[in-house]
Order: sequence, then structure tokens, then C-alpha cells
Amino acid sequence: MTQPLLPDDDKELLSAFRNEATREPAFTRIVRKYQEKLYWHIRRLVINHEDANDVLQNVFIKVWNYLDNFREEANLYTWLYRIATNETLTFLEKEKRRASLSLSDHESGLANKLQAEKGFDANKLEWRLQQAIQSLPEKQRTVFLLRYYEEMPYEEMSKVLETSTGALKASYHHAVKKVEEFLKQD
Repeated sequence: MTQPLLPDDDKELLSAFRNEATREPAFTRIVRKYQEKLYWHIRRLVINHEDANDVLQNVFIKVWNYLDNFREEANLYTWLYRIATNETLTFLEKEKRRASLSLSDHESGLANKLQAEKGFDANKLEWRLQQAIQSLPEKQRTVFLLRYYEEMPYEEMSKVLETSTGALKASYHHAVKKVEEFLKQD
């Protein structure tokens, strides 16, 4: 039996998901549509590929379990990013507790993960930027990554992170200044 051809439009995908006959192919289409963007959003926060895959898997389990309850007050994209961000922050918090390290020790642990990545070269600007990003406090790092890499508008980001656009703009401004200062160091 051939699978029905599914639309790419989020509203139509949600409608297909709510229909028992097309639920699984609709979910598969949602996963395919968003998994790469979500993976890179998570990966930039956790650094490690395996950790990013684990978190992404948890994200899609939550999406499967709660998609029926999605009220469409926000875009599907925004809702998925909120889940991905929350799952990532929960993962990082568990890692911190598991290691029973202070915040600065945990953040240097993230920097160590970055340095252990294949192809790491501290002299290359790309790696220096990653080191600078990892040196940011968690909230500033998250805001910086969403704005710089995802080019997410502040209004969308405020829905994902559940905070005001003014606070986000301030966090991003401070993060940019810290990244610039880091990159100026020898």
C-alpha cells in the first residue's frame, strides 16, 4: 500500500497528524522537515554529537506525545524550538548535577568537549568563535546562538525562551561584546 502524499505546510501536516490514518507519515514528514535545524541548535549548545542526538531523540518523543495538544497559538517551528531548548537546558543541568561541578567547571567542561572535537584547531577563527561562545554564561550563549546562527527574530525568541524581547536584546548585546573581547585576545 502506498503512503499518501503529504503536504509541506505545517497546518496541513498537523491536520494529517490528527488523522489516525495519516498520523505516522505526517509525523515522519515533520521530523524530516525540522530535524536538521533542531539538531544544529542543540549541537551548538551541548557541543558533542552523541549528546545532541540523544537530546534530539528526546525532543521528538515529546513532540509525538504532545503534538495532539498543540493549540497552534504559535508557529510549529517556534513550539519545536521551545521543546528543543528546554530539553537541551534540562540535559545541561543534569550533566552539571551529575558531575556535581560548579557552573564555571561545567562550562570549562564544555570547552574541553569542544577541544576534543575532531579537527579542532584553536588558531582557526571558526574554532576561536566556538571557544568564545562556550565562554558565555548559559542564557547569553543560548540567545547568541538563536540570533547569530538561526537568525531567529527577537519576537520568536521571546516565545521560545519565555522572556521579554528587551531582555533578549540586552543579553545578545552583552554576548556580542564578550565574544568580540574574546576574539581580540591572543
